[in-house]
Amino acid sequence: MEADIHQKLRARFAQAQKVLVVSHVRPDGDAIGALLATGLGLQGLGKQVHMVLADGVPASFRHLAGADQVIKKASEPADLVIAVDCSDLKRTGNALEGYSTPHINIDHHITNDGYGELNLIDAKAVATCEIITEHFEAWGFTFTEDIANALMSGIVADTLGFRTSNMRPAALRHAANLMEHGADLPEQYSHALLRRSLPAARYWGAGLSSLKSEGGLVYGTLRLADRKQCDYPGNDDADLINIISAIDGFDIAMIYVEQSNGTVKISWRSVPGIDVSKIATQFGGGGHPAAAGADIPGTLDEIQEKTLAVTLQFLEMNQKNG
Repeated sequence: MEADIHQKLRARFAQAQKVLVVSHVRPDGDAIGALLATGLGLQGLGKQVHMVLADGVPASFRHLAGADQVIKKASEPADLVIAVDCSDLKRTGNALEGYSTPHINIDHHITNDGYGELNLIDAKAVATCEIITEHFEAWGFTFTEDIANALMSGIVADTLGFRTSNMRPAALRHAANLMEHGADLPEQYSHALLRRSLPAARYWGAGLSSLKSEGGLVYGTLRLADRKQCDYPGNDDADLINIISAIDGFDIAMIYVEQSNGTVKISWRSVPGIDVSKIATQFGGGGHPAAAGADIPGTLDEIQEKTLAVTLQFLEMNQKNG
């Protein structure tokens, strides 16, 4: 069955002439790396490719080759639509308006609902970029230094530098393979995990000063006013959740990010053994056992009250059963 899906993917890649590649809103390193690697790989086969991210490419990843080709809305016809690192279609934002449901869906989120005609979902993979790295040549693509750097960036970003609880030996082997194809691991680590702009640092300060805790839960809040005051250009948390989740003594960390469209973006992180994707799915979101998220319509205060109650109840049940 596994060989069959890869044969089908290779055939679709080979047959296509005009391709649209898309990933999720508020893209992280894995989304961007997977998008660029797929797009550049298809261009290497002589295909006409449009790479689309509804929110564009964040500053931390604009150094990657091909980032300047990414557009926010596609308008050209496509005979092949590919979604990478998207657990569900809602996560593409408006990038696919006017287009068919993706023909190909490549992802590593355990909550992926298999919305594509061809679905390659490997929840054991540490990143979608790991899946692409593993099968890239079998799909008929050729590694280049630019592609290797994009894939390395995605793996490094999604594993926080090879230190998330889902790390496995295969991921390290794939990273070594990418280095052999020219990927600069120190450079990608620096861009993805270390460097931050001054507005992002100020934004972190606003979020850190908001921290509250209850039981085994710690959480922070980023309001629209914080973003404006700090002159932060994105609508994400600037990866602040990774800082909050590193605070000792808590089993679950959360960040609330108020959005201008009347929704609130929530991210959950947890210690091993607590599956926060089960919380996220209750609110229309998804993700991984240790890292999940959801976009919920409503006011910040209403959403916080509701989600905090559910999260604390879930945590209490886990603590009793554990």
